[in-house]
Amino acid sequence: MTFSTFVRRSLAFALPLISGLTLASPFEMAVSPSRFELSAKNGERIGQSIDLHNLGSATTALSVRTLDWSYSAEGQITYHDELLPGSCRPWVALERRTVKVPAQSKQAFRFQVTPPADAPRGECRFMIAIEGVEPAQQTIIQSAGANLSLPVTGRIAVAVYVMLGGAEPKLEVEQIGMRDMAGKRSPSITVRNSGDAHGRLEGTVDAKDAQGRSFSLAVEGTPIMPGQTRHLALVPKTDDGQNVLQPSYPIQANGLLDWDKGSFKLNADFQ
Repeated sequence: MTFSTFVRRSLAFALPLISGLTLASPFEMAVSPSRFELSAKNGERIGQSIDLHNLGSATTALSVRTLDWSYSAEGQITYHDELLPGSCRPWVALERRTVKVPAQSKQAFRFQVTPPADAPRGECRFMIAIEGVEPAQQTIIQSAGANLSLPVTGRIAVAVYVMLGGAEPKLEVEQIGMRDMAGKRSPSITVRNSGDAHGRLEGTVDAKDAQGRSFSLAVEGTPIMPGQTRHLALVPKTDDGQNVLQPSYPIQANGLLDWDKGSFKLNADFQ
């Protein structure tokens, strides 16, 4: 993947998370990777690093903190500054609370996760929030006085998943068919996760519409949390990954959709 492609993908991930407060200066940051999916043993310390890329023309001051988060079956994410019940954020150590990244440069930021010896089997989940703040706020943050009322110019939230004790997803397809998705009738697949860690479907299947046009249907690759049942859209794409014009129904589709522990065969007529 070229750096320009990486930048586009990173910014596409970051932009929906930018706060709706006054933008005093551009927030031109990208990160790599955009998420971590790790396994650990109880009592074992694991360390990772995030590459912070400053794409702008000036040094950018950032604050870094952890957040809890929840993800609904409808695909809505909610961030929580307070510790949720069962939060594993107390296991996390950040390299520092603030960092300055020079213009047009990359800087590594390290963090560690140390699950206690008696941690139960399951999945530790948290976000590392990388936020642009005004220089005047740096002293407040460094003195541990930061809170959600401080103005930020932007945020990139990096998801971290740590599987403990052999935790894993268990995905099952419950239904394939047409469903109202985002206000319109669309092909979809309904998947249940009865495991104790998140999972996700990935991939595309071959499709042909009523006019004989060939294209692909790409599954929505967002996470399915333990205990969730989610309706995932199957979105028409061309070979170069672009959205196609509205296909003519019925659509015939077949192929394999993959997940961590296997794949599902899809062979369906969408009408």
